[in-house]
Amino acid sequence: MTSRMFGTLLLMIALALPGFTQQTSSSSAAQQPASAGQAASTTASDVTLEPLRPATSRDFWDGDEPNLVNLIAHPMARKAYVKRQTQPIQDRLNELDELTTSSAQRIKDIDTRTQHGLQLASEKTSLADQHATDAATKAQTAQLAATDANTRVSTAEHMVGNLDQYKASAQTEIRFGAGQTVLSKKAKDALDEMASSLKSQHSYLIEVQGFAPGHGQGAITASQQMADSVVRYLVLNHEIPLYRIYVISMGSAPVAGETAGRAVGRHVEVSLLKNDLISSAQH
Repeated sequence: MTSRMFGTLLLMIALALPGFTQQTSSSSAAQQPASAGQAASTTASDVTLEPLRPATSRDFWDGDEPNLVNLIAHPMARKAYVKRQTQPIQDRLNELDELTTSSAQRIKDIDTRTQHGLQLASEKTSLADQHATDAATKAQTAQLAATDANTRVSTAEHMVGNLDQYKASAQTEIRFGAGQTVLSKKAKDALDEMASSLKSQHSYLIEVQGFAPGHGQGAITASQQMADSVVRYLVLNHEIPLYRIYVISMGSAPVAGETAGRAVGRHVEVSLLKNDLISSAQH
């Protein structure tokens, strides 16, 4: 019985020695990668997480209870042993998952901000284009207005230059008896014939010159009274604007260029002056 137990103990020792030797060599080999891992951690300063370090065995049992069962089963890769060996790797994988999730969220936020910035830039570009189009339209409108204004100014200058280009169109002589200032029927008919064509006319003037024989102020007054009779008839009967009538009391003064044999005495000369240049410009 004793020899059987002794034989069993020797068999167990023989089985345990290879595992112990392997564990010892694994511990020695693990110390070298650990030193190399520390050097890599020292040089790679930009890495946030420390590199994984191989688990070093504290003793032969490595956390197992020192009994006969664990003595036989310890060198085997049991579930608890594998879990202890892989737990640091699983923790690091969890940390990497968290880092990946955080990085993905940051990338998403950056992409969102970028898209928002691009949208704002596109809106500002569209607004700038709209302002440029509006400015171009206003500039074109201003150019057209300036061109139209220049045309109007040129037309006005042309019309102003032609304001004094009046020419005699018709002339009527109204005779008065001695001491009379009342228009006769023949005088009225002559004035009617002249004024009837002026209803729709604009570019015309009427010149009324009164003549009376005598000397001094008496002749001037008599010629003024006859001229006033003609003006009064044109204004009241034909609605000729007063600003179109020019009255001159000549008295007995001779007219420039008067020909010999021209009738003298109490009479009024009515001259119709027209400006054909202004009429054509208005039409």
